[in-house]
Amino acid sequence: MLIRTPRRLHLGLIDPSATFGRRFGSLGVALGGGYEVRIVEGEAMEVIADGEDRETIEFAIKRMNSAYETGVNYVVEVRQAIPRHVGLGSTTQLSLAVAMGIARLNNLNVSVEELARVLGRGRNGGAGIYSFAHGGFVIDGGVKNGIPPLIFREDFPPEWGFLLVIPELKPGLDEEEEKPVMAGAVGRADVAMEISHRILLGLLPALKEGDVKTFGEHLSAIQRLVGKHFEPYQGGEFREDVKLILDFLAEKTYGCGQSSWGPTVYGLIMRDEFPRLSAEAHDYLREHGIKAKVELGVPNNTGAEVIGESAFLERLIKSVGG
Repeated sequence: MLIRTPRRLHLGLIDPSATFGRRFGSLGVALGGGYEVRIVEGEAMEVIADGEDRETIEFAIKRMNSAYETGVNYVVEVRQAIPRHVGLGSTTQLSLAVAMGIARLNNLNVSVEELARVLGRGRNGGAGIYSFAHGGFVIDGGVKNGIPPLIFREDFPPEWGFLLVIPELKPGLDEEEEKPVMAGAVGRADVAMEISHRILLGLLPALKEGDVKTFGEHLSAIQRLVGKHFEPYQGGEFREDVKLILDFLAEKTYGCGQSSWGPTVYGLIMRDEFPRLSAEAHDYLREHGIKAKVELGVPNNTGAEVIGESAFLERLIKSVGG
């Protein structure tokens, strides 16, 4: 079978200090263009993937076997990947894709949340888990005991999108590097309260009403506030090496920010503005000597897609015939 996942754009954390007993609380939105993974039963474990993707797949296969005795003899091929450590949620999306594929092949009726628990995901937030499960714009209720609960999910307006800039800079923190940072992160209660206020009475009403300008204004403000929680670890509200790009995005888009530890940065746009803004971004990057990919982030409002092997072959035959 074939599993297609979204990418996860991380829009921030609410409260690293667990002021009211729940830690973090994450916001995210699912975008198209994630992993495409084929998984079938085999005579032995065979992983067709590069580098860290291979390690993630082998880990997921072994965790599933330990939890459900599903065995390890699977052929897993990564046909399309999310770049590692750029802030787009690669590890969660890939590990959940493999786990879901194994569950389906073994006729296991297991929720995505339970698969995440088996894989050890969700320690710092559920944005990636719920982007995978449901797509759209998601907010989790913070970490307390186990997987944080989904407290809000809404389709992201399909006419909205993101101008994504992925510069060729130092990768964001990997999971091992992140552990001591997240364990020691202490945010300010007043900052967490302002973030919460802006989400509840700013971001969410604007999303419900389709008001891209107001949504963007609150998104930018929330991103700056989130940055205050992590200033000691990244040297400022954002990474210093993406500041020039964020200056451009702040001027040209409705709202902007840094996804997770970066280096991916994004600006909220109307999708039909992308050709013009993409050309302007390329000119700006060239003028400042910055090498980067510029992409359109298209909302994914369905989450991961699982295609059975027969349906996959039918689509393949049709595409070749066409």
